[in-house]
Amino acid sequence: MAETYVSGVAGRYAKALFELARDGGVIDAVKADLDRFGAMIAESDDLKRLVRSPVFSAEEQEKAVAAILDKAGIGGLAGNFFKTVAANRRLFTVETIMRGFDQLAAAEKGEVVAEVTVAQPLSDSHAATLKQALDQMTGKHVKLVVEVDPSLLGGLKVKLGSKLVDASLKTKLNSIRTAMKEVR
Repeated sequence: MAETYVSGVAGRYAKALFELARDGGVIDAVKADLDRFGAMIAESDDLKRLVRSPVFSAEEQEKAVAAILDKAGIGGLAGNFFKTVAANRRLFTVETIMRGFDQLAAAEKGEVVAEVTVAQPLSDSHAATLKQALDQMTGKHVKLVVEVDPSLLGGLKVKLGSKLVDASLKTKLNSIRTAMKEVR
């Protein structure tokens, strides 16, 4: 497998979790638990606040996370990992950790992760067309991670590894605005 790099504190946590999951043969199970927790964060403003806010103590975060994980049925390696992250006051990095784990898991399977940001949700046919084009461009199996950002107005941004293609209407309008200011 080609070396996949994840950096920073979140990268070290992601790599440690991935290595434990790989050694235990539970990469898919851990990924499913991470995805479920990520979906819970996306759906709950209170959970977002708990994860991102420095106001809560480590004890408060640890107790709250334990209760949430118990109710969601997330245990095992992923459950222990979330509790450890909370105890170490690193819960604010959990979303970055989950992205890093996804990258490492995808690399293990020979996949490449493309982070796609769009103004409106992609239809299944548009997602399939984009995936097919990226598969052909990279020569690998590409996994799309789609995020919706209405501020783009239209178009899309595609981040594939360290490369970013920004074909959003917002960027094009900003370029025109800059060009107009230079003409004056």
